Parts: sequence; C-alpha cells; structure tokens
Amino acid sequence: AEQLLLEEQKKDDIDSGQIIVIKPDTGRILAMANFPSFNVNNYSKVGDLDLFQNSAVQKLYEPGSVFKPFMMAMGLQEGKITPDSIFIDTGSATIGPDTVRNFDQKVYGSGDMSYILEKSINTGAVFLSQQISHSTFLDYLDKLDFNKKTGLDVQAEAYSRNEYLKNGSPFGFATASFGQGIQMTPIQLVRAFCVFANGGRLVKPFVVEKITHGQDSVITKPEISAPIFSEQTANQVRQMLINVVEKGFGDGAKIPGYYLAGKTGTAQVPIPGKKGYEPDKTIQSFIGFGPALNPQFLILVKLDNPKVPKSSLSAVPIFKKLSQY
Repeated sequence: AEQLLLEEQKKDDIDSGQIIVIKPDTGRILAMANFPSFNVNNYSKVGDLDLFQNSAVQKLYEPGSVFKPFMMAMGLQEGKITPDSIFIDTGSATIGPDTVRNFDQKVYGSGDMSYILEKSINTGAVFLSQQISHSTFLDYLDKLDFNKKTGLDVQAEAYSRNEYLKNGSPFGFATASFGQGIQMTPIQLVRAFCVFANGGRLVKPFVVEKITHGQDSVITKPEISAPIFSEQTANQVRQMLINVVEKGFGDGAKIPGYYLAGKTGTAQVPIPGKKGYEPDKTIQSFIGFGPALNPQFLILVKLDNPKVPKSSLSAVPIFKKLSQY
C-alpha cells in the first residue's frame, strides 16, 4: 500500500494519500498507509509536524460520491424505492434558489437505481434524498456511527459531528446525498462501508490482534453490530456496486475470474476558513471489496489532489493492483 502511494505521487503528483485495507467480516486492519510519511528511526529530523498525523484516522474530509451507496440503502430500507425504480436525469436538480448539476455537466437520461451508482449521477442522489425525511437521514448517520469514533485501538482518533447538518437547509441535505457538506475520517467511511459486505452489519475496526503478557494471551474478539440495514437491502446495494465495476465508472478495477464491488468518488475540497470550494483541487477515491459474494478484504484508496480529472484514472487502478495482490 505504501509503495502504491509512492508510485502514485510520481505518476499524478498527489499532495497526500491514504490506503486502508480491512477484513470486513471481523474488522481487522490489514494495512493502513499514509503518504507523505517519515522514517521512524529519524523522527527527530522531521521538519513538517503534520507528518506525525495519521490522516487515515485523524483527518476529516468530504467524501464525495463514495457516499451515494448509503443514500441508496436508506431509500431501499425505508421502502421508498426498489432496485427497479426508474429515475430520469435532466442534468440538474433545483432546490429553492440553488441548483445541483452532474459532474462535467452531463445528462444521463432514464435508468434504474443501479444506473445512478454506475454513472455516479448527482441528481440521482438528490432524488434519493428527497424520498426520505431529514430526521430519517440523520438517524441513519447516527446508526452508521458517522458522528462518533470507531473505537479503533490507535491514539487520538478524530471523528465528525456534522452539527451543521442537524439544522441544515434542504440544499445542505441535497448536497450531503452525494457526499459534499458532510464530513468523516477515512476509517469512519471504511467501517460504515463494511455493511455492504456484511449483510448490513457494522464491525469495530482493530489493529492489535493479540496481546501477550508472560504466559497469558488476550486475543481481540470481533465486535459486530445488530443490523443497520436488512440483509436484503445490503445485498441489493452490493449487486449495484458489482455493476459499478462490471459496467460503470469503476470498470478499470475489473479482475478476470472475480467479481468485485465498489464505488468511485471525486470530491470537491472546501476552502479553509471560507465558504465555497477550491476551484482546482479534488479528492479522488475508490472504495470496494472482493470477492464480492464472499468478501475477504475491503480497500479504500483516497488521493488528495491528483493532477488528473477523475478517480477512474487515479484511485481505481491502485485499487485493482492491491486487489490483485
């Protein structure tokens, strides 16, 4: 994972990046890599103290379109849509005085619910958000633990609170549906995404597998939640995530002989201390798991400001290489 981030820096000149690999059935962290990094043997020579931050668990960000599967699951779970429901995209959605448009101003026309994820249609995510109430949306954020720590056994874990969403405007909820104006850490996202690999259940992530003290050993036991979504809902979203890889924007992740499930994301970056977003910066990511019908790993690749236009050119090839490994 660290090597792939180094290669990506040379290829696409990323500012920084993180990769997390987890076993979605138990929560065991298999890899957690950050770029840029430092030599632990020479930590006193590090000039930039930000390098000591573990961005995978200590840095909040707006995730972008990798959030859309959660929106889909909410709509399915609440019985507001079925996988066969049809959405017609006109390229924009108006909420009060504001308008939401698709990436690159594209118009996608008519398709089923899977099509919204395959083509990562922003207006489709807004449509999903309009099927449920704001209070229901906020309830699911709480159930998915997007407003508290994961409890990962590393120091100084940060977490989102998303307080401004609780009194949010209709436009704020609309943009949250496609992952803008909502914050989380990479580990919060990874933990929540495990519901699609786990039949709707959360796992508690952990790094330390065993503690040995003299003759005694304490083995970390997986902690698995009650279902957040029904197994049917989780499986329906999983099939859509398989479609993203098989015939959608994630098709660069395909590996012959295996089904993989995943979602692309290209998110705008807020301007620090001001309203609005950076005009020329993005966070590009891909999150997915495999083999899709018997998941053994779940991978998040998050890249800060690659010098390419979208995640299918940056994060998706890294996910493929790590999955092949």
